[in-house]
Amino acid sequence: MDGSKTTTEPSPKVGGSSAVGATERTDSTDSFAPTGHPTGKSFVPPSRLILFLSLAILGGIADLWSKSFIFSWRGLPGNKDIWWIVDGYFGIETAVNIGAVFGLGAGKGTIFAAFSIIAAIGICVWLFWFKAAVSLWLTTALGLVTGGIIGNLYDRLGLWWVDEPGYFLEWQSGVRDWILFQIPGVPFLDPWPNFNIADSLLVVGAGMLLYQSFFPGSLAGSIEETTPSRHKNESESNSVKA
Repeated sequence: MDGSKTTTEPSPKVGGSSAVGATERTDSTDSFAPTGHPTGKSFVPPSRLILFLSLAILGGIADLWSKSFIFSWRGLPGNKDIWWIVDGYFGIETAVNIGAVFGLGAGKGTIFAAFSIIAAIGICVWLFWFKAAVSLWLTTALGLVTGGIIGNLYDRLGLWWVDEPGYFLEWQSGVRDWILFQIPGVPFLDPWPNFNIADSLLVVGAGMLLYQSFFPGSLAGSIEETTPSRHKNESESNSVKA
């Protein structure tokens, strides 16, 4: 035996926690958090707002332009026959929906318009006040939904309607539809109620939300915590100093 000793240097600790542990806690806040529960350090980057506004505004414009063009080309409902793209299955036919989905709630356009406004405000508050927009999936889904709301809200407010012959008074708060889809002989699809681009945006956005609900463990069901790099570097620096 040469009498040599083996010594072990204790890990530096501050307040009962190691520097490594502090670093791990810092990194964990920058990964994933459960949907709908953003942490206090959540940061919504400007790109999320740009994405949301782009989807909402461009979606609304696409819907309104398409309705204006189709109704100018094909006229009011009943003026012209169906213009078939795929004979017997898919075509263009103008229609006015004075209700909600599948024509339910006919004559309640003002109420639907009020609900639409409340929904749009609620979406904006949820995304950017409660910081749910840290989720790219959620921002995309609700951007599409808002685009659909804008397109149909314009119609429900009667902004397309004019007091001229052929424009029925009950159409004043109705929504212009023009896409016809049907599968002959299939229940509920012979025909499917006419719809428009705004309806399509609403369905796609709602489908994304449902997917997120049924598969919360997927990327769609997580919220990515995006933190400014300066804030992250400061946190790491403080951990090392400790």
